[in-house]
Amino acid sequence: MRSAAAAFLCAAGALWGQSGAQLASFRSTVDGTEQPYALYVPHEVDAAKRYALVVSLHSEDTNHRINLRQVFGLPIRSGETNPEDLRQFPARDPGMFVAAPFARGAMDYRGVAEQDVYDVVAEMKRRFPIDPDRVYLTGISMGGAAAIRLALTRPDAWAAVAAVCPSTVWGAEELAPNALDLPVRLYHGDQDPVAPVANSRAWQRRLVDAGVAAEYIEYPGLRHNSWELAYRDAGVFTWLAPFHRNRAPDHVRLAALSYAHGAAYWIRIDGLTPGLLASVDARRSGGEIVVATSNVEGFTLTPEGRPTAITIDGAAFKPRPGTPLSFSKSAGKWRTELFASAGKHRGAEGPIVEAVNGRHLYVYGSGGASTADELAKRRAVAEAAAAWTSTRSRIGLSFVVKADTAVTDDDLASSDLVLFGTAETNAAIARLAPQLPLALNAGAADYGLLYIAPAGTHYALISSGLPWWTGADLAARGGPPFAPEQYRLLATFGDYILFKGSLANVVEEGRFDTNWKVPPGAATRMLATGTVTVH
Repeated sequence: MRSAAAAFLCAAGALWGQSGAQLASFRSTVDGTEQPYALYVPHEVDAAKRYALVVSLHSEDTNHRINLRQVFGLPIRSGETNPEDLRQFPARDPGMFVAAPFARGAMDYRGVAEQDVYDVVAEMKRRFPIDPDRVYLTGISMGGAAAIRLALTRPDAWAAVAAVCPSTVWGAEELAPNALDLPVRLYHGDQDPVAPVANSRAWQRRLVDAGVAAEYIEYPGLRHNSWELAYRDAGVFTWLAPFHRNRAPDHVRLAALSYAHGAAYWIRIDGLTPGLLASVDARRSGGEIVVATSNVEGFTLTPEGRPTAITIDGAAFKPRPGTPLSFSKSAGKWRTELFASAGKHRGAEGPIVEAVNGRHLYVYGSGGASTADELAKRRAVAEAAAAWTSTRSRIGLSFVVKADTAVTDDDLASSDLVLFGTAETNAAIARLAPQLPLALNAGAADYGLLYIAPAGTHYALISSGLPWWTGADLAARGGPPFAPEQYRLLATFGDYILFKGSLANVVEEGRFDTNWKVPPGAATRMLATGTVTVH
């Protein structure tokens, strides 16, 4: 009779399958599709041990298969993009698992693509004996920039980060202090014509100034191929291997612009103003915790062990046994109570781009369409918004486009909605109208209004009048450089924007207050146009 240990080893071997480089897939938690990733399984995996995992993010012009070869320092030959490329994989075994997500292609690892990265990590932990405290992150160019951003938005998910010739890290500079407890290394060629070397130089200075252990290696004369040296001879594996995640560091800094990224280690921000940088700096020494905050209305601490004293912005507190370490600010003073918001909160805070960061569908209105041509034009607008794949890059995403009359209760319960038209033309907007903060008035033919609003447990993104991309080429708003055009533009908006004629002529844009209302000054300016109703 076999021992229990032998039976376990047999089952584990069947689960892990072959060693070496291979292709795999996981089921997306966003849209339920099977998504590919490239995988390396070390030789002779011992079920009694736990192994490090390196998550590697590909550049904008490659994919998961090529990236797996790159991170092992293997040369890439022209045209090597097929699954067969992994059959020949003459790499030295690093004794680590490696996973390279495709993450929908060139999506800048944002939105659904960002979630794909964390889905891959969860899949690896489910399938293999992964040490949760030795999960590392690396990436090249677009992937290098994403590695920095993911490290700063979820610093407690990683043990160390290696970014190779990172492109521009859009919208993350203020979060540099979050890497206080996370080792970072950057690599760059000083003649890089694609991702300027200034990117890495500036990020190292920014991180070091924030107290981060950030190393930088610059290669003289090297162009946009610094991964060839950074990854040569298993170099990145050697650098990453000694680091273990510190789950409960004594000193934590957490800066956040949103509730979605407002938790790390033993700090959770419970009250902030989305879009305004909030920060908590907490130090633990013996039985005392000293906290300094900025733009924070509430937070919760979950340190290991019970502190005997807590000081918050100079005010002293003695924690009561058995009570949560939650604090809320009222009239400028901190109190020992959990912050509660009836307005914006985690999962319902905006900005506009959040409506397309998960599962969503596009809905055009059929009300008042007098001809088939008019209805076809409305559908064409929704289809243009949903067409993220372009000649520049193919995106591993497809979206449903529906008429308002075809929207089901299941759609409302499972998806965010991108709604085109007004309450008069789109039944889905009419259904939500009583709870919406804005509406474009009838006859405002030369205006475009776009805004986000909570709709039950999901978001509704309402586009009335001119489509939000009208005149985008003239406005040159920037945005995440490698994201699809539609996503890149949406990422530059706050919670609402009203423009006349084109995006080059913005009347008003910004963020709703914490109660999803237009700030008074902005409301006055919008009402002065005679085109908008403000609720």
